[in-house]
Amino acid sequence: MSPQRWRLDGQLALVTGGSAGIGRAIARELLGFGARVLIAARDGNGLDAVRIELEEEFPDGEVRTFVSDVSDDEQRRELLDWVEDIGDGLNILVNNAGSNLTKSAIDYSEDEWRNIFETNLFSAFELARSTYPLLTKHAASCIVNVGSVSAITHVRSGAPYGMSKAAMHQMTRNLAVEWAEDGVRVNSVAPWYIRTRRTSGKLADPDYLDEVLLRTPMGRIGEPEEVAAAVAFLCLPASSYITGECIAVDGGFLRYGF
Repeated sequence: MSPQRWRLDGQLALVTGGSAGIGRAIARELLGFGARVLIAARDGNGLDAVRIELEEEFPDGEVRTFVSDVSDDEQRRELLDWVEDIGDGLNILVNNAGSNLTKSAIDYSEDEWRNIFETNLFSAFELARSTYPLLTKHAASCIVNVGSVSAITHVRSGAPYGMSKAAMHQMTRNLAVEWAEDGVRVNSVAPWYIRTRRTSGKLADPDYLDEVLLRTPMGRIGEPEEVAAAVAFLCLPASSYITGECIAVDGGFLRYGF
């Protein structure tokens, strides 16, 4: 068995929403497998902190950052120009950038729910389409979309969030079929509650935390590194015959009956 099946040495990866939480963990995981990692996010200070941290942990690795709101057309074009200038194509795209605002369905303004779609769905679709010429410069490349269990079943994240993630999962399936002949694999992951800054407020409520844990067979909250491991697997040559799939990283939540 070739050890290169479990390595990403020299491959160029772009990770969006990488200044904290799951995105930061994904960037770290890919670096650990030998990839050259480009990280984009809106938070410039957060990006600087992540870059310094990862450079210290991986002194022989290559990590670069770019401040960009990928839901903004102009900023997305600037990001793509930057990526194109760095290397000969792109091997890996991880669409991780996301946002949410939890309300009852009737309480959202049009701008609020449309902004959720712009960040979670439309930016991912446009990045996939725009990086396609870069991805197809290689015989084998991949896209991993970070979705959610809310795309598959009801959770208390609000209707627009679940709708946007469900569309992302369907986008994954469509692009996987359409681009398979071009050597581009497209997969997704669906996390449940993961311990991040974004979830810390809700999980600080002991009653709410108890409810979450009761619905989670493994009886604990997931860690960003556990999502990152699933994403990295879908990027590795070892997963070369997997496309159009969604891996739930949920401690058994989606399989829990009564």
